[in-house]
Amino acid sequence: MSTTQELGINLKGRDFLGLGDFSSEEIRYLIDLAIELKKKQKNGEVYQPLKGKTLGMIFEKSSTRTRVSFEVGMYQLGGQALFLSKNDIQMGRGETIHDTAKTLSRYLDGIMIRTFAHRTIIDLARYATVPVINALTDLSHPCQALADYQTILEHKGKLAGLKMAYVGDGNNMVHSLMIGAAKLGLHISIASPEGYDMDEMIISQAKDIAASTGSKIVITRDPKEAVQDADVIYTDVWASMGFESEQQEREAAFKDFQVNEELAKHAKPDYLFMHCLPAHRGEEVSAGVIDGENSIIFDQAENRLHAQKAVMAAIL
Repeated sequence: MSTTQELGINLKGRDFLGLGDFSSEEIRYLIDLAIELKKKQKNGEVYQPLKGKTLGMIFEKSSTRTRVSFEVGMYQLGGQALFLSKNDIQMGRGETIHDTAKTLSRYLDGIMIRTFAHRTIIDLARYATVPVINALTDLSHPCQALADYQTILEHKGKLAGLKMAYVGDGNNMVHSLMIGAAKLGLHISIASPEGYDMDEMIISQAKDIAASTGSKIVITRDPKEAVQDADVIYTDVWASMGFESEQQEREAAFKDFQVNEELAKHAKPDYLFMHCLPAHRGEEVSAGVIDGENSIIFDQAENRLHAQKAVMAAIL
């Protein structure tokens, strides 16, 4: 792995709000660093560059993978993580984001937040004087996307020129995947039902990036078109957190968008199946696909730990 000095990359003090804020080289550096940190951990090598550092973890949305991976990751890097639910801090009782950011910056070396409105994290980063990490908003999920591209690289040996097919809701997950694909030179085809499209500003941003990297972005209503000759098939739940009340109407809208054995026949035989979890077998994906030999969902889940360690080590 090249050092940051060799690459001229220094991310210390930067916020990690979205992949669009980083160059292709910086994203690839973080992926390579994640792979290096993973090797160290597997070899039992103690590596603690964040000894004495503290990360505050604000959770307005609950999570299994996010909390455990950040907390364990910070511990492995020698630092300490504090879990702060919306009931633990005054932000949940009306204190301004400005005051919360200014106060926490006096105690902490970094802030991670998993929240609803993307505006919350923008404001938090604006007022904080320590780095802020986006652990999910309604608009984006860059930590997951970074881990996903690490996982693809580990399995395929390359990223540029591969085709990813995303079938499902035009949500925060596909926003980050699309920006990441454009930055890293992957081609991405996205199939969503009418009424569940992606944010137009994100699409425009991704297409602008793709114009300079050679990435091809295709948006369609036809899952078979999206999946045709794909190296990777990706899906997510039909009703993300906060949309549970729409479950029945979403089931009706997405009934032709299930990733199953029949749809997967249109992909390359050695395709990878990916899902950011939690998953609902029998809804967005069949049990045969998600539990089949092409599925790498638990490699993805593990790599959240390593990718986030790379982010923390680089910016803190």
